[in-house]
Amino acid sequence: MWGGRRLFFPFPLLLFALLCGACGGREAAPDAVTCGSVLKLLNTRHNVRLHSHEVKYGSGSGQQSVTGVEASDDANSYWRIRGKSDGSCQRGTPVKCGQAIRLTHVSTGKNLHTHHFPSPLSNNQEVSAFGDDGEGDDLDIWIVQCSGTYWDREDAVRFKHVGTEVFLSITGEQYGHPIRGQREVHGMPTANHHNYWKAMEGIFIKPSMDPAKHDEL
Repeated sequence: MWGGRRLFFPFPLLLFALLCGACGGREAAPDAVTCGSVLKLLNTRHNVRLHSHEVKYGSGSGQQSVTGVEASDDANSYWRIRGKSDGSCQRGTPVKCGQAIRLTHVSTGKNLHTHHFPSPLSNNQEVSAFGDDGEGDDLDIWIVQCSGTYWDREDAVRFKHVGTEVFLSITGEQYGHPIRGQREVHGMPTANHHNYWKAMEGIFIKPSMDPAKHDEL
């Protein structure tokens, strides 16, 4: 009632108001992976997490190696989600399907990278970690491929490399000494069941979070 008069909302508008909630805002994608988040990535086919460490390849580029590990509690498996360039992925913004991102290894500050070198075990394309303090080159850029509007935490997604058009993949080959049991990570030219990844453990940044309190693991 308002001033003795009863107010009526047209049913379609009322239904929209009830269902939409925070339409148009970031909260429209509460389960999305967001820019600035730090997380682990699980290869769903081989059940190993994307990993790196200060061990260089003995062949190919000689850059820092990237592997897959079974352990879920290894601190060297954390990666930070960043934009294609500084300022292109505002902290806390949901990552869209088709968006270009960089994955920066938290422990060493190097970016997930690939280039035209053969991988040491499978002879696919070598994937390495490259750069200093999060700064590398144009071969650090990957496109998130998913089916909806945003990269949802529960979805299996692919990462397609912009420069060489390969997919981040694992096919099961295992290293010996000094990284015995770890799996080779490489790039493959075709989309298949070896290149699906899912967001796992980590800190998912929301727009309201205080950066000073939520950056450290």
